[in-house]
Amino acid sequence: MKLINKSMLTVMISLSTASVYYAQQTQDTTTKSKEIEEVILQGVTDIAKDRKTPVAASTIKAAQIIERLGNQELTEILNTTPSVYATKSGGGFGDGGITMRGFESRNIAVMVNGMPVNDMEGGAVYFSNWTGLADVTSFMQTQRGLGSSKLGIASVGGTMNFITRTADMKKGGVVRLGVGNDDYLKTSFAYNTGKSDNGWASSFLMSRTAGGTYIENTDFEAYAYYFALGWEANKKHNFQFTLTSSPQWHDQRTFAPTIANYIKFNPDNDGSPYRQYNSDFGYKTGANGDRYAIANRSNYYAKPVMMVNWDWTMNEKSKLSTVLYMSNGRGGGTGELGRVANKGITGFYDTTGHFDYDAIFTANQAVNLNNPATPANSTLIRRASINSHNWYGILANFQHKVNDNWSFSVGTDDRYYYGYHYQVVSDLYGASGYKENKNANVAPYVASNIYDYKKLSWNPFGGSTAPITDQVGYSNDGEVLWYSGFAQVEYTKDNLSAFVQGSVSNQSYQRIDNFVKDGVTRQPNATTGQIVNTKTGFKDLFGYNIKGGANYNISDYHNVFANIGYYSKQPFMNSVYPSNYQVLNPTLTNEKIFSAEIGYGFRSPKLTANVNLYRTEWKDRWLRRSNQVFNVADPSAPGGIALVNGYSEISGITQLHMGVEFDAVYKPFQFLEFQGMLSYGDYQYKGNAVGANFDDNNNPVIVAGNSTSNTLYLDGVKVGGSSSNSIPQVTASLGTTVRPVKDLSIYGTWRYVGKLYSSIDAATFTTVANQERGSLQLPDFNLFDIGASFKIRLKNTAQYFTVGANVYNLFDTTYIADGATNNFVKNVGDFKTPTNTDAQAQALYNTYINNPANFYKGIDTSNRVFFGFGRTWAANLSFNF
Repeated sequence: MKLINKSMLTVMISLSTASVYYAQQTQDTTTKSKEIEEVILQGVTDIAKDRKTPVAASTIKAAQIIERLGNQELTEILNTTPSVYATKSGGGFGDGGITMRGFESRNIAVMVNGMPVNDMEGGAVYFSNWTGLADVTSFMQTQRGLGSSKLGIASVGGTMNFITRTADMKKGGVVRLGVGNDDYLKTSFAYNTGKSDNGWASSFLMSRTAGGTYIENTDFEAYAYYFALGWEANKKHNFQFTLTSSPQWHDQRTFAPTIANYIKFNPDNDGSPYRQYNSDFGYKTGANGDRYAIANRSNYYAKPVMMVNWDWTMNEKSKLSTVLYMSNGRGGGTGELGRVANKGITGFYDTTGHFDYDAIFTANQAVNLNNPATPANSTLIRRASINSHNWYGILANFQHKVNDNWSFSVGTDDRYYYGYHYQVVSDLYGASGYKENKNANVAPYVASNIYDYKKLSWNPFGGSTAPITDQVGYSNDGEVLWYSGFAQVEYTKDNLSAFVQGSVSNQSYQRIDNFVKDGVTRQPNATTGQIVNTKTGFKDLFGYNIKGGANYNISDYHNVFANIGYYSKQPFMNSVYPSNYQVLNPTLTNEKIFSAEIGYGFRSPKLTANVNLYRTEWKDRWLRRSNQVFNVADPSAPGGIALVNGYSEISGITQLHMGVEFDAVYKPFQFLEFQGMLSYGDYQYKGNAVGANFDDNNNPVIVAGNSTSNTLYLDGVKVGGSSSNSIPQVTASLGTTVRPVKDLSIYGTWRYVGKLYSSIDAATFTTVANQERGSLQLPDFNLFDIGASFKIRLKNTAQYFTVGANVYNLFDTTYIADGATNNFVKNVGDFKTPTNTDAQAQALYNTYINNPANFYKGIDTSNRVFFGFGRTWAANLSFNF
């Protein structure tokens, strides 16, 4: 059910609540560095300065976000910056992914006001938890490469820093209404009080976003609130308190269907792919005979963040900046658990490619869980995999100016993180319960309490976890301690600026498994394995980085820069305790990153241009490849093979990323501006790696014809993603903005993506033959977007209306945005078996190659992909006062 029918209620809530925030201007308010500094918390943000900081950086300002974002993912606004590729992935609200210089978000340092927000166990960033950032961001800056941050963060690909405005901005408010395709509706009300005579200021915001996306059955509902309170006690002390969160739920499409199924299940039956197709939901017949949709995959989360910033200007030369922060996230994601009638959920697809919930409910209702002989896992339910956490941290940075040329800073970054990971029942699908027997500490029990994912958490302090007898599948916690110190020395004289920075850190991991029997359970083998404890004890891992760079301004027009760095990065939790066991990885080692970059800049009144060349080598990498589908031997399945959803753990990877970037802005007249970007990369693996496979409930999987662990032949293969995502090596864009009259802006953008490689499929690269084929290259594509914005001024200059509209993918281009598999067009050898002849293999090949239904734009239709959205639109109306 779409949520547009709540629009009037939403407007009333937004207008009646006392939630207020700053007046976001539609004009560009941060065109100069000085203006940028006025709206940020300056102490720990490490914003790159033009022609001074020797890094490749791009800045997106509030005006552009407000004007052009519409109903896109927040990260998509970066698609016109070099070496960035942001997609909607499966298409659910907030489920988008991003890569930078060929590295994914878990290896891009994402920060809010300089505070790291990458998950401390696995480095992931779930942007659905941060959808409210679009409402409160003053500007966002990307720094490609190791960047200028002093912290010991995992900026392998780069850094994304979202800067929210401080409380003491100019007095004013704004009311907004946004609409878009598929019942998209967003309302918000915001206000800023301005600074009082005694130094106090506050800002408030409340918004609600609801509707659906372009994809089938991806309804969502999201709220955002923001409160900032500032107090400038005197010229030496400034305090800022911030509280923000974005509670949300959204139905998803996490499984990438095959191209053949996109075509097969197109309601038009015209041989084209039905891009909206979603195989992660189905229909149930109600008591009145009407059919209603049930989502098997969904996500829900609330991640409130509280921060206290204290800037102490000790004297003209010294300043201490301190940030205390806390985040208690609660939520998770849903999916299937168990089997019924000897079938998993993929055995219940109907003729439309969706789940037949009538059949699932009937099969579940036939299972008698009161019978002691009924085995565990004998009902098929929807579980919710909880991924909650408590996170506390402190950042402190002392800056001192020695003289006009030299300055230094020292500081500390310390964090504590406790993550809760278990499964609960989200929907019984007609069953009386789910019998669980994996908890070695209690007798098998039936879990029947249902946890509704649409009941959002508003508690900023988190709340309680589920009782152990409600937990199914698994129950383990992760505890992480991080403490680090950093220092930086800067030199500036005339046209030269340079810095050297270093940091050291200790990261301690402890895994806690509530289902193992303390001191009794053996792993990995139940009879001959190591005796394990509920708590592993902490494993300390030491890491460090060192980097430096210099910028030289040749003249007012020309500058050059260079930077170089080395990073010894601690691996993630799943590498320390692999395969979901309490056993420490015996081959544990830090990942090593070496990066170097040179750049040139040109500045004139009409033209701004940059060129960068970079090289990054990453050794001893470990990754989890999610959203896999394995062929598993199962005598009860058709053909003796069952399809099992799961993931792979891959270790020992080396990657080499090299490339060149160009971007420019040309403004020949006051009313006309051109923007352009081109990036060309060469990303490939060096050497081979080792992988092991598991289903989504953490059970080891034996792929038909293989063992649980495989050598992956990756040497020379182009780099692909670690989920159902792709990585391009060529991106380009051209844009034009025309302002024919005052307050009217008309703009358009062309974007090109090429050398797009599908994600690495661990089941594919187990042979040298497939290594020689390499990663699957997907078709190149071109996209066009257009938009316009017009401001209607009132007599009071502080009051005005703004009307805007955007159309994305103007020409409704059909393209593949992300690929999940590497199924190449077959040759004769693929049809040879020990039991057939060469002639028979040739005949099979001829049948295959001469059937057009087997191919789409030159690739095999058995490949699993996510098509990009077709033509979509968004419009907005706002009133500033």
